[in-house]
Amino acid sequence: MGVAALVAAALAVALVVWWPDAPTGGPTDEPGPVTEQAERLVYERLDAPARTVVRDQATGVVVAVLTDGARTAQLVGPRRSFSEPKATSATVNTTSWVRLLPQPWRVGAEAEDWFTDWFARARADTGPDVLAVATEYLIDMPDGVDANGVRFRGDASFGPVKPSGSGRQEQSDFYDYLGVPWDFPNGPSARPEQSRYGAVDCSGYVRLVFGYRLGMPLLGVNAPGPGIPRRAYAISEFGPGVQLVANERRRATDYSRLQPGDLVFFEVEDDPDTLDHVGIYLGLDDGGHHRFISSRERINGPTLGDVGGTSLLDDGGFYSTAWRSARRL
Repeated sequence: MGVAALVAAALAVALVVWWPDAPTGGPTDEPGPVTEQAERLVYERLDAPARTVVRDQATGVVVAVLTDGARTAQLVGPRRSFSEPKATSATVNTTSWVRLLPQPWRVGAEAEDWFTDWFARARADTGPDVLAVATEYLIDMPDGVDANGVRFRGDASFGPVKPSGSGRQEQSDFYDYLGVPWDFPNGPSARPEQSRYGAVDCSGYVRLVFGYRLGMPLLGVNAPGPGIPRRAYAISEFGPGVQLVANERRRATDYSRLQPGDLVFFEVEDDPDTLDHVGIYLGLDDGGHHRFISSRERINGPTLGDVGGTSLLDDGGFYSTAWRSARRL
């Protein structure tokens, strides 16, 4: 749910006021200098999904949303814009910053040392978050290479051309993009294919962003376990975090449950029982539409654009009518 909607959210079921032991400061909802001052933060409990909304008591402004059972936290910070001029004229302007908590959120954690330490750092952090990392693989994005010579960011493709010459192959995972072998804790080791170097399919892209780049555990199988499974249907059904929108085998329209950083799942191929595409929700674009980013065959890689179908959940287009479920990791 967006920040504006949260301000007018339903009646809280519980209310806790937490005064930090030490003064804290953090980014405001507009650019500008940050001043450190003692704050009174109100921790408000809301439902659907069960979550804690953190407000500045003096202004009532929402500064964070923490969802029970999920590690993704929405913070309010400096306004920024995301765009992809070669694929769309739309721009996403947002004050949402999506960070990963060290552990899943639970009721009452605001009084625990691990959270207060993390929260102070996270609110002051303007380094790449989930949304920024996700956009580092769009068209013409520059490469980044780590100390071991591994390219870990930069313009990604979807996969190699099919032997028939028609379309591109799926099954490119994060380790294919990286060109490095990977040992999964619950399965066999994986070896990258040279033909897939620099490529990620839709679920491989999600695993690259949330897993390899941001540190969530990754699984080598499509079964329940302590990490992100390989396939889109498996992530939707029993991935980590919280299911926000259940798959009822029809078009989903529960936009109010979403916040930036959530995963959205689609049925775009022939089997109506299998969710076969996944993207990352970005929020409202400058046209007022719900926009997402995903790795796709038609444009050959990650995109928030409109080539081969608009990246929207609410326009009645190809992906909009194929949207089925959502999960917050």
